[in-house]
Amino acid sequence: MIERYQTPEMQALWSEARRYQTWAEVEILALEAWERLGQVPPGTALRLREALERKPIDAAFAQRVDEIEAETRHDMVAFTRALTEWTGDAEVARWLHLGLTSTDVVDTAQNVLLDEALSLLEPALAQVQEALKSLAVRYKHLPAVGRTHGVHAEPTSFGLRFLSFYAALLRDGERLKKAREGIRIVMLSGSVGNYAHLEPAIEAWVAQRLGFQIEPVSTQVVPRDRHAALLSALAILGANMERIAVELRHLQRTEVLEVQEPFSYKQTGSSSMPHKKNPVALENISGLARLLRSNLQAELENVALWHERDISHSSVERVILPDSTTLAHYMLRRLERVLKGLVVFEEHISRNLHLTRGLVYSQRVLGFLIESGLDRTTAYEVVQRNALQSWEKGQDFQALLEADPACPLKGAALARAFDPGYFLRHVEAIYARFGL
Repeated sequence: MIERYQTPEMQALWSEARRYQTWAEVEILALEAWERLGQVPPGTALRLREALERKPIDAAFAQRVDEIEAETRHDMVAFTRALTEWTGDAEVARWLHLGLTSTDVVDTAQNVLLDEALSLLEPALAQVQEALKSLAVRYKHLPAVGRTHGVHAEPTSFGLRFLSFYAALLRDGERLKKAREGIRIVMLSGSVGNYAHLEPAIEAWVAQRLGFQIEPVSTQVVPRDRHAALLSALAILGANMERIAVELRHLQRTEVLEVQEPFSYKQTGSSSMPHKKNPVALENISGLARLLRSNLQAELENVALWHERDISHSSVERVILPDSTTLAHYMLRRLERVLKGLVVFEEHISRNLHLTRGLVYSQRVLGFLIESGLDRTTAYEVVQRNALQSWEKGQDFQALLEADPACPLKGAALARAFDPGYFLRHVEAIYARFGL
């Protein structure tokens, strides 16, 4: 991921040094398990751990792995050789990687890193959820025009759209939780997954130490439907963030201007037009959501591998797993800032509600006319005739109905149909579903 869209936490998590630190931890835990079985001299794992505490794996170690890999063309061989050099302990090197194949270490360590990445996403998501909930509660009783097909429909609660977003992100949280459970998996089953050169107890010990589950049936890789489920959860999260961004972008259009994303001091909106305040943060979120969706497609392609394994998935995941988690983290952080600094123009919301001179109350008028005794066809003709005249000539809809002899409702009886509060009367019941 390019630096522009990295967060410091994700940048550190997905660094080469951190990856090799995690590989080393898996190797150490496997040595512990071998010691418990009496197959490796006691204290071997501790010697390796202490050596790495004295001389932690860092960027220089990662550089050395690269140098060795340039010759071996094999990252795990390069890693184990670099680790032997780094610690200078031949006795530990004798037992390192015993019975394991590369993917045992790589897949298990990758799952550890993914779990940590998701642990960073959870609080970031919670912050966005709270920001949405706050907006939903603040504007619960503010009447606003609802839109269908981009056209004014009927009054609704301005806060209700934020509650809808909040509900969607609660579902995102559940999806991420389930995906995280699915990725908290250890696999140490050997070359074709049948434990020919190590015992299932090795895998069980490492899983216990990490607090993970074991992969019930593996080949030589963790099945990639688990990773596809994770990328799916991230892609849907991105789609929901884009849903919020698109709505707010529409509401920021000059002719609407009900909201505006925060615009900081000295910020410029255009290199040529000094007056511009553009929804650049929201547009950025819309754009990055496309990457999350495309990365899901790549991971779906990784599910079907040849026989017990191939490495066609490896090159893909080196890009999409760090990138997707990093992008989601960045997008959540940016969306949080937008929502917490969102400018809401209540006077413009009121203006837009009345922009069509009462036409948004047409269904309510129709219902009142039917209740007054008109048949539905006649009532519809009365409402439609006056509504079209109002639309075409820019006249007040209520005034036209007052002047129409075919409309039996007049004065206060008719005015009741034009009360926006009627459309908000069940809002409290909707909010109560969320304890709000």
